[in-house]
Amino acid sequence: MDKRSRTVNGNVLPLRFKRHDFEAHCYNTQACSVVYDNHGFTHSYERASAPAPLGPDYRENWGFASYIGVQNFPSSAQLKWISLDGARHEAEVDVGRIFKDEIALHRIPDEELPDGMFKQGLIGGPSIFVEVNDRTVSVYFKALIPTKSEQMAGNRYSTGRDDLFLVFTRSY
Repeated sequence: MDKRSRTVNGNVLPLRFKRHDFEAHCYNTQACSVVYDNHGFTHSYERASAPAPLGPDYRENWGFASYIGVQNFPSSAQLKWISLDGARHEAEVDVGRIFKDEIALHRIPDEELPDGMFKQGLIGGPSIFVEVNDRTVSVYFKALIPTKSEQMAGNRYSTGRDDLFLVFTRSY
């Protein structure tokens, strides 16, 4: 990906972000704690089991992150969990390092972005998700990016995409 700034149809590209939204999900753990920006995200699983995800396409139901307006990047995410086999794990996920270039990920051709909509980068904060699933930690990125044309033919409300990108994964 070209990291140098350029202007296409009045939009400064690549799209960059200066703040983001955050959310954590735990699955298949005996206990799970995720702390980011001095905020705990998994209170209901700190002393209780987290169930398996509901079906293979469970991430399609994530929507957008609920902890909004985090300035890039306050701290690493601190993770502590017990995997299904009873092993205890601790990890630090450096979200700032993963997104050090502050580039918004998307699959939209430059010419398909509405003219002049992104004069100063991404309008809203993208969602960053941390997922703990048994022995695997993954980080995902999702942003709603408007488009000039309908993404579903005949649906005038489909002028945008919100693709989910896996940006980091590690098994413990």
